Amino acid sequence: MSARAFAPAGSPLRSAEGASAARAAAHAVDLGPLPEWDLADLYSGLDAPDFRRDLAKAEADCRSFSETYAGKIAQLASGPDASGKLAAAVAAYEAIEELLGRLMSYAGLVYSGDTTDEARAKFYGDTRERLTDASGNLLFFALELNRIEDGVLDVAMSAGPLARYAPWIEDLRREKPFQLEDRIEKLFLEKSVTANAAWDRLFNETIAALRFPVQGERLPLEPTLNKLQDPDGEVRREAAGALSEVFRENLRVFTLITNTLAKDKEISDRWRGFKDVADARHLSNRVEPEVVAALVDAVREAYPRLSHRYYRLKAKWFGVEALPYWDRNAPLPKVEQRTIPWTEARDTVLDAYGAFSPKMAGIARDFFDRRWIDAPTRPGKAPGAFAHPTVPSVHPYVLVNYQGKPRDVMTLAHELGHGVHQVMAGHNGALMAPTPLTLAETASVFGEMLTFRRLLAATTNTTQRRAMLAAKVEDMINTVVRQIAFYSFERKVHLARAEGELTAEQINGLWMSVQAESLGPAITLDAGYEPFWAYIPHFIHSPFYVYAYAFGDCLVNSLYGVYAKAEGGFVERYFALLSAGGSKPYGELLAPFGLDARDPGFWQIGLGMIEGMIAELEGMEEPNLATST
Repeated sequence: MSARAFAPAGSPLRSAEGASAARAAAHAVDLGPLPEWDLADLYSGLDAPDFRRDLAKAEADCRSFSETYAGKIAQLASGPDASGKLAAAVAAYEAIEELLGRLMSYAGLVYSGDTTDEARAKFYGDTRERLTDASGNLLFFALELNRIEDGVLDVAMSAGPLARYAPWIEDLRREKPFQLEDRIEKLFLEKSVTANAAWDRLFNETIAALRFPVQGERLPLEPTLNKLQDPDGEVRREAAGALSEVFRENLRVFTLITNTLAKDKEISDRWRGFKDVADARHLSNRVEPEVVAALVDAVREAYPRLSHRYYRLKAKWFGVEALPYWDRNAPLPKVEQRTIPWTEARDTVLDAYGAFSPKMAGIARDFFDRRWIDAPTRPGKAPGAFAHPTVPSVHPYVLVNYQGKPRDVMTLAHELGHGVHQVMAGHNGALMAPTPLTLAETASVFGEMLTFRRLLAATTNTTQRRAMLAAKVEDMINTVVRQIAFYSFERKVHLARAEGELTAEQINGLWMSVQAESLGPAITLDAGYEPFWAYIPHFIHSPFYVYAYAFGDCLVNSLYGVYAKAEGGFVERYFALLSAGGSKPYGELLAPFGLDARDPGFWQIGLGMIEGMIAELEGMEEPNLATST
């Protein structure tokens, strides 16, 4: 996401958590010291003089840019030295975007530390309001650039300083059919603070404040979700019940947020002229709708060969006909479940990265050595994980909620893949460093794959190898099958919302229909699972984002297949892909690997790798596993 659109969630430990905090601290001893990020590379604090100075400078620079260039871009394009003058304007615009991004990144990351803290929430809200107001002075620039005749702009971009910015300008041109008159665009921007941004924030703060009663504790969301991977089946069942109960108690708020944001998007899409509910996302991803449709169709057609088949196998291992939904990600019984200390997780990922490329490991090591990672799970902290690029002049930051599970190691590998990608793309500058979602998940999923393959190769114990392979299959199903089911759910919600407001039970029904279809008959979905849609942040912050995960996983499976063939120059080509950022379309970047996502058979390559892993599990010696405890 862009820095100015930062929509985090989370918070540090609060004194009011009492005994829960003490237990969390005791658990942290098993993991070793967990790093907390140092945001001083952005700003030293909420009251830092340099933050106040830069905020005032950003507002002044936005006004000055408008005074200098508003209404004059066409004149620059048609006058002498058009390339040089337009390039100077774009460079000035980029410098302002860099400053705005730095300010908003800091405010967002601080807010991610504790969305329940009033001071942080106010700081984030005030910063966003002021930067949104300031950005209104920049809106004219992209609109005026897109009003220049294509032939005139092509000449200016063909040679001279403006050629550097040609990829960014080409991206702007794709937005041209959907742009509105200047005053309407400014109204949309200014109203975003009290429209979608406000509802995003309500979701974040509501989620952060929820507490779930499990085993005599009142846990935040992330530790409660973690209980679904507990070796004790009764703990998993209790955690699922707590999640269901608390989500259901808060469904009125989540339903209102969902209805409001879906309607807000429908209004925007209608004014801009988008025909399909997901067209705006496809445009921002720079991907053709038919490519996404081919991906969705391929995955849905593969449900029986992937998720249905695997969960049938897992149910057999547990000695049952069908698994309750809370056992979907349960560890295999009679397999040792140990806590992985932070230092071991760090070394595991760095070793895997280093075996691929010392350069890649060196970039990743900076995140550990320079305190660019926030790892502890704290009440109120953002659930899940993310890597935020901030701005090219600084560096990314990574947030994880590390609890010592094998999946936490994979999550660390995933987010560090994002971080490496963001570092390598930074040289493109604030306008062209951001990567469209078609490729944004490439480095993250590839980092996971490197880590998994290295661990698997070092594992000779059959039981442990089976458990690792099963966990990887589950992760891939969660990344591909589950995310496409999420995408299908979003489509159903947004299409139904166009006909009128939806009740909580209607949304529950849509959720259950796509989950039943995707998971298959070996997973029992009872009424307790109905409200589990409510906590998924992507539905709120980034509508239709989720297919990018499936896109990235299938793409990486294909990329890894090329790498496994030991073709010369793969590392160099891979780094060229990451270093390009958003400066080249995904098709051009994949061509050196012999891959084409527009080929109807492309998605079968990635899906075939998952299917092959399931077949390998089926072919292993029949495990002597007891029924779930």
